[in-house]
Amino acid sequence: MSEKSERTARLSVFKTYKLYVGGKFPRSESGRVYEVTDSKGNWLANAPLASRKDARDAVVAARKAFGGWSGATAYNRGQVLYRVAEMLEGRREQFVREVADAEGLSKSKAAAVVDAAVDRWVWYAGWTDKIAQVVGGANPVAGPFFNLSTPEPTGVVTVLAPQDSSFLGLVSVIAPVIATGNTVVVIASERSPLPALSLGEVLATSDLPGGVVNVLTGRTAEIAAPLASHQDVNAIDLAGADAELARELEVAAADNLKRVVRPQAVDHWETPGIERLTAFLETKTVWHPTGALGAAGSSY
Repeated sequence: MSEKSERTARLSVFKTYKLYVGGKFPRSESGRVYEVTDSKGNWLANAPLASRKDARDAVVAARKAFGGWSGATAYNRGQVLYRVAEMLEGRREQFVREVADAEGLSKSKAAAVVDAAVDRWVWYAGWTDKIAQVVGGANPVAGPFFNLSTPEPTGVVTVLAPQDSSFLGLVSVIAPVIATGNTVVVIASERSPLPALSLGEVLATSDLPGGVVNVLTGRTAEIAAPLASHQDVNAIDLAGADAELARELEVAAADNLKRVVRPQAVDHWETPGIERLTAFLETKTVWHPTGALGAAGSSY
């Protein structure tokens, strides 16, 4: 071997994928991993096999982050989400490669998927300070009262990401949840988790506070079961569940009256409406008398 070939020969640096919980990158508490393969069965990486303990830790992180994130101005949340889109654009080639491997697509088709996902993130970023104007407002009342309705985030939301769309579908179910002030524990596609884990890396280096999004990978049914019955989870999106698992999780969720979004046949390429923005919003209605207000003498 020549001196030049000796200098250039090197081993590849394989990436170690980790969970994303509370703004940090822990290995699974169990220490377990599982093999992720491409559409042809070729090995791509080992992904963490999250445990029930990891799921509970993710809920704790999401709850801790909820107060600050829901209390931020809608305009600020929009800025943060737009910053995430900027960083996704900067790592476009990485996501193109991962989506191509995960979904068995050509490079050009994978690029179209990634571009659509980035555009989708920007689309939801633009809605953060507009959704309240669409679904809230002053209600007509026959009397000397103001009646005002405003939307508020539900709380901690568990999302089962779509199994068949590792990146565009993933973005389509995460972005609307956090755009409206909720925090999320997302269970990535069991078969194709790598784009979701890479998204965690993007979120960690953006302006998004730790804990707002938490990414778990592993056996969907194993992780989802404790989250569906968790008393500190307020809602669950069953987008990535099959019919049998969806029924089981819906029963478990009823224990503390979680809001449940059932699986639906969705074309992720279509421009979404506002249904996923409003799915995890609660409407607060305030009645207030007109005229003088006590000793302060304020009036409307």
